[in-house]
Amino acid sequence: MPSHQFCVHTLFVFKVTLWLFVIKGLNCALTISLRGPSLVNATVGSNVTLGVTILGAPHPVVTWKMGSLPVVTWNLGSTDAPSISPMNQDVLKIEADGSLVFKNVPLVYSNTYTLEVVKVGMETALTKFLLKVYDYIYNVSVSATPVDAVEGTATFSLQYSSVPGEADQWRWYFNSVEIQNSSHYTVNQKSLVISQPNRTDTGLYTLVLANPFSAVTSHRNITVLYGPDEPVLEVSPSQAFFVSGESLSLSCQAVGIPLPSASWMFGGQTLVSQEGCLNLTDVQTNQGGVYTCEVLNRNTGVHRRKNLTLNVYERPKGEPLCLVYATSGIYDLQFHCQWQGGTPEAWLSFPALNSTAGGAGELILTTPASQDLNGRTVVCRASHPLHQSQCNVTACGPANFLPKVTTMEQNGQIVVCIQCYSPAMPSSIVTWSKGSELLASGTQYQINKDTTQLSIFNFNSSTAPLHTYTCNCGNPLGNTSKYIQLLGPTISNFHVFPNGDGSAVTITWEIPPTSVITGFDIQMRGPSLLAKHVRRRKRANDNFRSIQQEPGTSRSTNISALDSKSTYYFRVIPFAGETLGLPSVVLRLGPVLSQPQVIGLAAGIPCGVLFILLLVGFICLCVYCSRRKRDANRYPVARAVEKVVSTQTHINTPSCLLTGGIKDLPDYNRKITQGGPTERCAPLPRFVYPPPVRTATIV
Repeated sequence: MPSHQFCVHTLFVFKVTLWLFVIKGLNCALTISLRGPSLVNATVGSNVTLGVTILGAPHPVVTWKMGSLPVVTWNLGSTDAPSISPMNQDVLKIEADGSLVFKNVPLVYSNTYTLEVVKVGMETALTKFLLKVYDYIYNVSVSATPVDAVEGTATFSLQYSSVPGEADQWRWYFNSVEIQNSSHYTVNQKSLVISQPNRTDTGLYTLVLANPFSAVTSHRNITVLYGPDEPVLEVSPSQAFFVSGESLSLSCQAVGIPLPSASWMFGGQTLVSQEGCLNLTDVQTNQGGVYTCEVLNRNTGVHRRKNLTLNVYERPKGEPLCLVYATSGIYDLQFHCQWQGGTPEAWLSFPALNSTAGGAGELILTTPASQDLNGRTVVCRASHPLHQSQCNVTACGPANFLPKVTTMEQNGQIVVCIQCYSPAMPSSIVTWSKGSELLASGTQYQINKDTTQLSIFNFNSSTAPLHTYTCNCGNPLGNTSKYIQLLGPTISNFHVFPNGDGSAVTITWEIPPTSVITGFDIQMRGPSLLAKHVRRRKRANDNFRSIQQEPGTSRSTNISALDSKSTYYFRVIPFAGETLGLPSVVLRLGPVLSQPQVIGLAAGIPCGVLFILLLVGFICLCVYCSRRKRDANRYPVARAVEKVVSTQTHINTPSCLLTGGIKDLPDYNRKITQGGPTERCAPLPRFVYPPPVRTATIV
């Protein structure tokens, strides 16, 4: 091979090898280069491009993220359309080189944008951009919180707002001096906070806002308000108290900027005053009391109050109150009369009980109980310089009453409660006994706080009739007793009320007042109750069965799903725990005959009776005729022939009157033997001829 060809060949191999190394080197790592700054400032509505150049591998997967949220994904260089979030399709677009384009960018697109390039088998490449979208700053307003700066408050702040632009630089000035952060001032992005403002903070505050595209200055005058000071109260004329009909004035003054207003209040109502001066003319006793002066700074809402007590004679409030009590010993009555308040206090007395005893404000008078006081109205007279009044109370002994018995079941045990309450004044005390035994609260018996109820625990209803309980209600004016004979489970009354079509029935019952009952067993005899989907009639059941259980407080129940064409029987069995009482009477429920059926039945009964009588008469007539016929054919003929034969035993020739001759008598014994038994049960005796006698000839 010539040398120049060898050189050409060698150069070609070197170039190919170098080219392969270059290509291999380019594909060994993904790289992203920026075509501009990573911090991009833009105005609202402009078009912005985040330019990049991606090298290192063909067709990598490019993903743009806004914050942490993916918004665009595309296989770089692919013919497939890029995947863009639906809510961003109107703004975002990706270019062929992977750059992200914003069209008419809105203000809300200010964010950090991350480009992520991924190729299988290669390390992921990342780069970030910070996009700040600005609008021109205008319509800047400065507001204060609270509206007015008040001396002594914790903080006072100035806030600004701008529409629609946002600033990235802000500075505050007080009287043309820039404010720096300190213990008194705090400068924030949106506000200036003044801690514990005072009157020296009054002045001109200036705010300067700027962004890369605009700058605005705003001013606000602030006046720090203070006061009011502690009010000063005066009474003219100055004296300890006032009497009804006198005149006086009250004065209230306080210092503050702006000058605070003063008002007077009494009894929860605001009184009419002028510049803190309240004039009271012809003052009455009901105008005595505590008067309150309130001074108010209307700009800040800060107010102070101070009280002044005005003493004026007044009558006691309300009316006298009378009560009567029993003393610890039940033989005395204690009458109370009170009328609190007033200046001076009212004088109280019971003239009917004691003409000399009395007291101021409250009177207690004890007197022996007697029947003269039973039902007698006792009056308490209340005397006051400004008012005369009275109250009364009537003492009476216990009235007649009816005990009330209730039963419940607790933890498998029967608890019977007997309540005895007798209206009385003073309230009666109730004592309880069983037979001759006085009862007290313990394990089995509990008496409530006002003694009107006795609770019997673990009650045995089977022995209920064996014990009689007595409640005695008494007060100093008498007593009344009631004897309670507890009964076992008993039903005293039972009723059944069907509805119009006979498909349902209401059952009601009553029990004796002292019956011990914890529940009722409702029983039925007859067809089973119909289910909603069953239309046919079920077969009747001859035995009573339980269909409901009702509590002891129940006195009625409803039973539905009855067959209106069937007959049912109902009863109720009371029970107390495990003890069953006697069943109630059994009541029947069944179809009722209609009016035509009743008329037909009424007409058919006499006809049926008449038919039976005619049938019996016809049978009797047939029997009579049959017997007469048998008697005529058998016994009379035979006896006549026997008599003739017996009278002519020795006559060889017949009489001339009997031309036909005489036939031989039948052998009845043989006929009886051959023909079988007659209607008699025993065989007839053998025939014996009678002795010969003279008889007339029978023709």
